[in-house]
Amino acid sequence: MADGDDILDEGGEAQDSGGGGSKKAGGLGALLPNLLKFVAIGLGALIFIITVTVITFNFMNKGGPSQTVVADSSSPYIGKRPEYLYFNSIGTVRCRTKDPTSHSVVVDLAIGYDMNDKNAATELTTRLYELQDFVRNFFSSKYARDLATENEARLKQEIIEALNTRVLNSSKAKNIVFKQLDVVEL
Repeated sequence: MADGDDILDEGGEAQDSGGGGSKKAGGLGALLPNLLKFVAIGLGALIFIITVTVITFNFMNKGGPSQTVVADSSSPYIGKRPEYLYFNSIGTVRCRTKDPTSHSVVVDLAIGYDMNDKNAATELTTRLYELQDFVRNFFSSKYARDLATENEARLKQEIIEALNTRVLNSSKAKNIVFKQLDVVEL
């Protein structure tokens, strides 16, 4: 027999003659390096995904407030409402509506303007007669149903827009408050 041949022992199994072949380790010892390798790859991927997500979110948001802010007007967390100074020297104006059966309108309103507007009080005072005429013409061009309580918000907005475009030059009306608004059928 040759020196490199395996010798059979009594059980019939071949024995290595010590020719230098290495035996592989089995069990957990062989599985552990592969398992650690996959865990490290998984952790690296997770860190990469989180980093990319945070960078993308900050880029899209640009550090500003959230774009999906919903403001509920009945919520106590709305914030501070703006404060205005009011011009209330117009006085009570009486007129009739545009209805076929006339209704009498008695209105007394105040015009709110920005507190920082130094010229507003002066301009409103110098245009007092124009403002009284405007209020009389505005309400006499309306029907009684237009002056109903449920239409008050729309009515105030119309007055603000008309004042800012037709009557006032340098200052702007920001709010309208009705001290009195009575519509009575004649």
